Amino acid sequence: MTDLTADTLRRTVLTDSARIRRRNASERRFRMLGIIAVTIGVLALVGLLTSIFSSGLSSFRQTYISLDIYLDPAKLDKDGDRNPATIAKVSTFGYLPLIETALKDAMAAKGVAVDGLNAKTAAALISKEAPADLRKLVLADPANIGQTVHFNLLAAGRIDGYYKGRVTMASAELDSNVSPEQLMLADKLKTAGILTSSFNWSFFTAPDASDTRPEAAGLGVAIIGSAYMMLIVLVLSLPLGVAASIYLEEFAPQNRFTDLIEVNIANLAAVPSIVFGILGLAVLINFVGLPQSAPVVGGLVLTLMTLPTIIIATRAALKAVPPSIRDAALGVGASKMQATFHHVLPLAMPGILTGTIIGLARALGETAPLLLIGMVAFVREYPRSPPEGFFDPASALPVQVYNWTQRGDPAFIERASGAIIVLLVFLLCMNLIAVILRRRFERRW
Repeated sequence: MTDLTADTLRRTVLTDSARIRRRNASERRFRMLGIIAVTIGVLALVGLLTSIFSSGLSSFRQTYISLDIYLDPAKLDKDGDRNPATIAKVSTFGYLPLIETALKDAMAAKGVAVDGLNAKTAAALISKEAPADLRKLVLADPANIGQTVHFNLLAAGRIDGYYKGRVTMASAELDSNVSPEQLMLADKLKTAGILTSSFNWSFFTAPDASDTRPEAAGLGVAIIGSAYMMLIVLVLSLPLGVAASIYLEEFAPQNRFTDLIEVNIANLAAVPSIVFGILGLAVLINFVGLPQSAPVVGGLVLTLMTLPTIIIATRAALKAVPPSIRDAALGVGASKMQATFHHVLPLAMPGILTGTIIGLARALGETAPLLLIGMVAFVREYPRSPPEGFFDPASALPVQVYNWTQRGDPAFIERASGAIIVLLVFLLCMNLIAVILRRRFERRW
């Protein structure tokens, strides 16, 4: 080997080594950037969940005042005939003195007292919703009149907030809704066992409440409204989306018309959801005349919004089936429809179900289109069972969250965070169902 050849080889090796070092350094930088990006994403998610759970978990506990209340017949049933119509004439104001008397007797029996507080001021520790709850108990069973019933009454929002860290003695001095003396009385009632805290089941079953009763607000109507809408979306979007996908992918001829349809489906999937709300308001409510705030309108709007997602996911699942499956079915004498429905569709079912559930999960969290069709209205009455309930006023989980965040009382912010947790649990369950169904129906070829 000549000196020239050796020198050339040495320079080539050095050059290649430098190039390899630069390539390896570039790969390390890219790997580091990827790790940094993932870390930032995880930290952002952890921060978001920490913020939601720290402010929302307390909504699943509620403060109650347990009293033995004597249902005086002289105040609730003056005629003494237990006539439901006569008993129903007694308003919540007629039940308030009974609650005040029961609290006064309980404080006297336990030796609880705070200087500067009279019976009426002490009764302010009890929610304004309590007389209405007691009235419902009597109307449900008039035989309770004349008896002493043990009843757990909701504590007022400020008292509940005191035991959740929202209210302090210092803030109570500046608050017109509660005083430091009332907080001291609450502490003594808790020591005496009259005031307790337990799991807040009414958060899942109670309807919304007025601005002055945040402690009584619940998700009952919103959960039912969301369930009705999801039922409508599932019944309409799944068969329509799958049928359209099968036709476009397996039977439709390839021409400009089908290309135009495919382009429009892709464009509809990217349209902002509020546009579908405008469509629902203009067509379904103003033109067709369907009632506002009804689950049927919300379900139809969300169906239109979900259809493109289901069609795209279904077509992708159908395309993933190898052509050899179709060719083998046709080769043994099956018709085009038999090959599609007996062989291709079962193999594509995991992808179809996954796309459908993901589309439903997206529809469950939509807020903007529901705001435009009036589902932000204050609704306290539960919708009836289907099909009549589809046309009754109702709310929805994301709209309820929006509604509570617009109110000034901090207790509603806590309720909104709790509703977000409930919504996240529903979304997590739907995605888990999608994973389970995909693995259950997945076939290998």
